[in-house]
Amino acid sequence: MLSGRRSFTTTEGHRPSLVHKRSLDILHDPWFNKGTAFSMTERDRLDLRGLLPPTVMSHEMQIERFMVDLKRLEVNARDGPSDPYALAKWRILNRLHDRNETMYYKVLINNIEEYAPIVYTPTVGLVCQNYSGLFRRPRGMYFSAADRGEMMSMVYNWPAEQVDMIVVTDGSRILGLGDLGVQGIGIAIGKLDLYVAAAGINPQRVLPVMIDVGTNNEKLLKDPLYLGLQEHRLDGDEYLAVIDEFMEAVFTRWPHVIVQFEDFQSKWAFKLLQRYRSTYRMFNDDVQGTAGVAIAGLLGAVRAQGKPMIDFPKQKIVVAGAGSAGIGVVNALRKTMARMLGNNESAFDSAGSQFWVVDAEGLITEARDNIDPDARPFARKVKEIDRQGLREGASLVEVVKQVKPDVLLGLSAVGGLFSKEVLEALKDSTSTRPAIFAMSNPTKNGIVIQTGSHL
Repeated sequence: MLSGRRSFTTTEGHRPSLVHKRSLDILHDPWFNKGTAFSMTERDRLDLRGLLPPTVMSHEMQIERFMVDLKRLEVNARDGPSDPYALAKWRILNRLHDRNETMYYKVLINNIEEYAPIVYTPTVGLVCQNYSGLFRRPRGMYFSAADRGEMMSMVYNWPAEQVDMIVVTDGSRILGLGDLGVQGIGIAIGKLDLYVAAAGINPQRVLPVMIDVGTNNEKLLKDPLYLGLQEHRLDGDEYLAVIDEFMEAVFTRWPHVIVQFEDFQSKWAFKLLQRYRSTYRMFNDDVQGTAGVAIAGLLGAVRAQGKPMIDFPKQKIVVAGAGSAGIGVVNALRKTMARMLGNNESAFDSAGSQFWVVDAEGLITEARDNIDPDARPFARKVKEIDRQGLREGASLVEVVKQVKPDVLLGLSAVGGLFSKEVLEALKDSTSTRPAIFAMSNPTKNGIVIQTGSHL
């Protein structure tokens, strides 16, 4: 007996759970609710007899029944003819998540290929854009600029005694959709759903977090239904003070947690990574996660080209995109090349000369005004590009034609960059098998595939 409540131990997925609830409290808790799958013994011990239909259904029978309903309802769940079917599917799955988390993850695991694009990209972009209207039941935690001085106590409002993984965003750069403010929580929820379904992390030990420091999205600032702070974003020391307080609070309660920073604008992504990486167990997925995948892919491309791995530092790489993901990948590739060349200053300089970075304004060179500090190390020298027949702001197709790269790497928020003209220009590459990696985030602004391939 604990404070007048009975506690029971149940096993779910071979993980024993001590339950301090009974009766309707369990049926209303998606962490523990199994619906009609509760056995008669569990119904008696948890005071559930009479609160459920008498038939005990297996998880397999539950999933079969749900899938039949899903296929029937996904059309009817559309909110008008302009509502995408993918968003309708997300609504149905989200309702299941609200009722029965165990069954939700079983459905997701058993149908991961079909539903990963629903719970994460590309559908999650639509979800984030419409989150204030879609919001029904809170999931995760929200820390805001209005909570300064209270975060240390707030973390104890989360019911889980142990949290292994936190995905946090400030909503400032959600996919290629820009500043979505508090609605960016959808990206953290979706990413953790994949970690649970694909990596087997305990769903009761993950925590999606939104840090609301305001928004510079004028549409949201004027929207009376917007759920976040309707004020412009904090900046400078005020912004850092909020993130500092959050990090101190979560690591005080959960010292062994891993915090993943997700979709922070480039302006802060690198600064926060450098600020916390030596103190806390954290990483930035856009800067480091994408970079890890890219390095593995590019090393595989060298092998596919029939070259020895030591030739990797000789690869000429054209990069489309200079955001946090693009520059994060280029930095990681440069460090990998430098290590192969001796890991000294000369090797680092030599490795940096293998990249041509193109952003929305074209090829980045030292002639550009107001270069982003993180992109500055990769700005090409003016005399050098003159010899190559290029100029500041040269288009992607111009750069590909003149450089004749071994690798074309897409890490932009804009779709359709790898046009027929660009791909045909790549035929003149000095490599017999030039590699194309289209890794840009798909959004309604232009869908780009997220997998690498070889031309």
